[in-house]
Amino acid sequence: MAAGPLIVQSDKTLLLEVDHDDYEACRNAIAPFAELERSPEHVHTYRLTNLGLWNARAAGHDAEQVVDALMTYSRFPVPNALLIDVAETMARYGRLTLNVHPSWGLILSTTQPHILSEVLHSKKIMPLLGDQIDEATVRVHPSERGRLKQVLVQLGWPAEDLAGYVDGEHHDMTLAADDWEMRTYQEQAVAGFLAGGSGVVVLPCGAGKTIVGAGAMTAVAATTLILVTNTVAARQWKAELLKRTSLTEEEVGEYSGVRKEIRPVTIATYQVLTTRRKGVYTHLDLFDARDWGLIIYDEVHLLPAPVFRFTADIQSRRRLGLTATLIREDGLEKDVFSLIGPKRYDAPWREIEAQGWIAPAHCTEVRVTLSDTEAATYAISEPEDRYRFAAHAPAKARVVKKLLERHPDEQALVIGQYIDQLEELAAELDLPLVTGKTPVRERERLFQAFRDGTQQALVVSKVANFSVDLPEAALAIQVSGTFGSRQEEAQRLGRLLRPKHDGRTAHFYTVITRDTVDATFAAKRQRFLAEQGYAYDIVDADDLLYGSGSVTPLD
Repeated sequence: MAAGPLIVQSDKTLLLEVDHDDYEACRNAIAPFAELERSPEHVHTYRLTNLGLWNARAAGHDAEQVVDALMTYSRFPVPNALLIDVAETMARYGRLTLNVHPSWGLILSTTQPHILSEVLHSKKIMPLLGDQIDEATVRVHPSERGRLKQVLVQLGWPAEDLAGYVDGEHHDMTLAADDWEMRTYQEQAVAGFLAGGSGVVVLPCGAGKTIVGAGAMTAVAATTLILVTNTVAARQWKAELLKRTSLTEEEVGEYSGVRKEIRPVTIATYQVLTTRRKGVYTHLDLFDARDWGLIIYDEVHLLPAPVFRFTADIQSRRRLGLTATLIREDGLEKDVFSLIGPKRYDAPWREIEAQGWIAPAHCTEVRVTLSDTEAATYAISEPEDRYRFAAHAPAKARVVKKLLERHPDEQALVIGQYIDQLEELAAELDLPLVTGKTPVRERERLFQAFRDGTQQALVVSKVANFSVDLPEAALAIQVSGTFGSRQEEAQRLGRLLRPKHDGRTAHFYTVITRDTVDATFAAKRQRFLAEQGYAYDIVDADDLLYGSGSVTPLD
């Protein structure tokens, strides 16, 4: 029997050989429960974490499946202690349960009293609880349902919330599916959410997360509050709901910096909810404006901390988080797990691509080199200034121009982090620039012109990272990013993943400056996409610009 591609180590790291014949099968088997940490060329490093194992457990994977995957693909015998630890960690999820008792109200209970005894010794727990009923049951203050779940996750005893949800204000709506139908994975995602009552659905960009939201809304049939990243996203959600459901214009409201409409279905932006006046979040009362039956958090990985805090108080409402990646660069994945809910459904990007629902994509990293003078300046720069300097390498502009010439017929996005860099590129390429300062009306006009094909290319800042539907975008060139943000890399590739009318492959280029922090951050950003099965071809900028070597990967 051939040696497997995986080396399982006792410190919970998993080393996966990329060139092995069983690489893809192994990657798909461990993806539901292991997190990719590093992805150099030949060996990828994953790690088993408590949160990853608990999310897998909540999504329906049991310890036996995890152990079987590790043993099936491991090159060497798996440390027995690790297998025991995996089983015990996954068994911790649900040993404590939140429920509603007809006489005692909201309770925390267990079938193993010593566990309850352990958590009751925590000083953080006591203020959240009421009287202890017996050795296995304690009352919970209803207002502390969310905060209790947060603390229990921190203590390593994640509670399964079976306390149910209020129905909210009933509101009839149906899917208007005369000329389309939900895809199988979308139906499975809705079913997974409904079975759990609250939680997160993870789907690739372009795979129809809005349809999943609409499916959940029509199943719950109640007033719904939808939280989105910006006004453009709000209007895209509204247009999609009007197209895909029986909802009318009068039933769907926008609550943003421009409009303040509260209707049976209300779409609000994170920005307006986190607006403060004299230190007070003046719009958080939107959560109480109606008897909401469902709250949807679009791009839940971007949920601002103030909204998390308020979400702790609305645990009796059904909550659906939608995202392409559960990665949060601020480390608040545990709050997503405890306050929005665990992962209920997750579809690998490559699996959805293989079914033809998202476009195939080719990723290429183009490496530019600083001149001797530029390298000397970089070397003496302050550490906090080095990334900006490296990201602004003059050679990047030449590479962008050359890549646009190589793909003359493609709808293209040039994406970056630094506004001054983008202004220079827009001027040099004679292209429109879209940033956070671009008025919403002008932003929508440019995006619509891009969709229509009357505007072939745009230079865009991070405002285009999220919830912007540009289905014919087939070329993206990234010149700078938010340091090592994995979520941003995934979202930027996601701009290209809407299936093309002719089935062609999309191209994602990231232009980086070698031997600088730009290259270090790029390696970190690429980790999530590597986990999804995307490999980056490496090309030297001189080969591209001057034809001194092979540039086959670019074609």
